[in-house]
Amino acid sequence: MDEANRLSVWNGYVDWRNRPALRGYHGGMLAASFVLVVEVLENLAFLANASNLVLYLSTKMGFSPSGAANAVTAFMGTAFFLALLGGFLADAFFTTFHIYLVSAAIEFLGLLVLTVQAHEHSTEPWARVVLYVGLYLVALGVGGIKGSLPPHGAEQFDETTPTGRRQRSFFFNYFIFSLSCGALIAVTVVVWLEDNKGWSYGFGVSTAAILISVPVFLAGSRFYRLKVPSGSPITTMFKVLTAALYATFKKRTSRNVVTCHTRNECNDNIAKGNAEGDGSFLDEALRERESLPGPLRCTEEQVKDVKIVIKTLPIFMSTIMLNCCLAQLSTFSIQQASTMNTKLGSLTVPPAALPVFPVVFTMILAPTYNHLLLPLARKTTKTETGVTHLQRIGTGLVLSVVAMAVAALVEMKRKLVAKEVTCCSSNNVSSSYSSPLPITFLWIALQYVFLGSADLFTLAGMMEFFFTEAPSTMRSLATSLSWTSLAMGYYLSSVLVSAVNFVTGLNQNNPWLLGKNLNEYHLERFYWLMCVLSGINFLHYLFWARRYAYRSNQN
Repeated sequence: MDEANRLSVWNGYVDWRNRPALRGYHGGMLAASFVLVVEVLENLAFLANASNLVLYLSTKMGFSPSGAANAVTAFMGTAFFLALLGGFLADAFFTTFHIYLVSAAIEFLGLLVLTVQAHEHSTEPWARVVLYVGLYLVALGVGGIKGSLPPHGAEQFDETTPTGRRQRSFFFNYFIFSLSCGALIAVTVVVWLEDNKGWSYGFGVSTAAILISVPVFLAGSRFYRLKVPSGSPITTMFKVLTAALYATFKKRTSRNVVTCHTRNECNDNIAKGNAEGDGSFLDEALRERESLPGPLRCTEEQVKDVKIVIKTLPIFMSTIMLNCCLAQLSTFSIQQASTMNTKLGSLTVPPAALPVFPVVFTMILAPTYNHLLLPLARKTTKTETGVTHLQRIGTGLVLSVVAMAVAALVEMKRKLVAKEVTCCSSNNVSSSYSSPLPITFLWIALQYVFLGSADLFTLAGMMEFFFTEAPSTMRSLATSLSWTSLAMGYYLSSVLVSAVNFVTGLNQNNPWLLGKNLNEYHLERFYWLMCVLSGINFLHYLFWARRYAYRSNQN
């Protein structure tokens, strides 16, 4: 009877009441489906404000355009960076279940502060203080949710079976679909409310969305299986690195005074060293284990875990450039569209609605990939995954190169039309710029098709790659690297624009991306530069991806 009970329990997992999780009852697609619904509401609450926040700061709070842009960039970057904190706490001390609930409460409080602040319509210094308190409470809450919700859903599947692994891949693809559903409502319905009914309505809808997400999440409580926290993964990493450094330093200092007494003893030591690792620097922590102080003695499993984390870092670094492209295009593409004909029949589409195109395309592509492309790939390659995680990420990086090339070509066409209009008009460039150019803004939507595809392949691939490859003790933290890459992409885009303007503005030349008239920008050159950098980044990615050895089943 005891043996039967042991076999029916998920080892290392508990339910929400801290009792052993049971096979056949806890976990599975039903439990993960609650996570997908919650993500729709959570992303709606976050993006409803983030997508239109720059306009609110500049028109209602008295920020300058550059000040508003910097404030939004800092807010978005901080929110995504704080996903690391959420992931760390989920791995080390609490479960993903509890981190989500606390983070949702913090985000709700921040949105409530923003709603009250927007209702007051004040631009006094105290109002800005309240604004920043609300924004960064939201950022803290969003970070905790982003760092806990994806791994919480992924932990519901049994990775020891092919069916469980396929369902987990299915979950990550539909997690991106849920992100897009929330984003679609945010950039249409909520933005319309903010523009036409008032900003307090928009903040109020966001507050209600995150509030509703809590009972939806709790409704799945009896089905969840929760990974038991196993202590700080960062402590383990520092311990292994410190032990390796200490052992290496000690070995070098003693090399001049310690010699092998016989050739056989030397050979024995060499053989022992080769048996304890693959010859990397970290293996010194194992070879010299007996001579290390007690607190620095590491197990073979700990050294192996740190090696895995270090192996994934070049892959992580290679994805930052893609997110830089996404951040950059979301800024300049809207400005380009504002100079073009934005009418669809009798309907005039606001340029700020451009993000609808990648969102809708992603919503179409995600189920198509899951139900058509992936089964076809499995049948063709006769493998379990059909497409490996690194192949998915690489596909996204290639599509980002194509997207930047398309963006450059579209900008060349737009400027050619602007030049023709200027030549045919007796007015100067500035006056012709004030009226829409005779070219449809749907040309801009073309590059979003490639960007939406790149985002789906890369973000879903990154989350699944980091989750499956990371040691079980640091999966939430590793999955958070996907969001950290997005944050670093936002920051890199700002640095890149400043660097380009500085270099091109030398010797009293006009910087490429400076001025009030977009037709005088050399935006096409900047896009070609991004295309080249993205191509170089892909080669860098290819170098590491071809040498990467999976620890998980990627047959």
